[in-house]
Amino acid sequence: MTHDPPPALTVADYLDGAREMAAAGRSFLAHLLAEEAARRVDAPDTARSIRAQYTDPTTDRG
Repeated sequence: MTHDPPPALTVADYLDGAREMAAAGRSFLAHLLAEEAARRVDAPDTARSIRAQYTDPTTDRG
């Protein structure tokens, strides 16, 4: 018996999830999904942009 592996998630899939979690008030989960999306892009500027949109809500900025 063989099983096909699940399809790989794309950067767009992670960003969609991040947007959904942000809309649902789950900011830390949105941050984690966006961080994974940022890790998967090749362009450093794009990765920085993604990270800037979904900052870590547990970081004390005060």
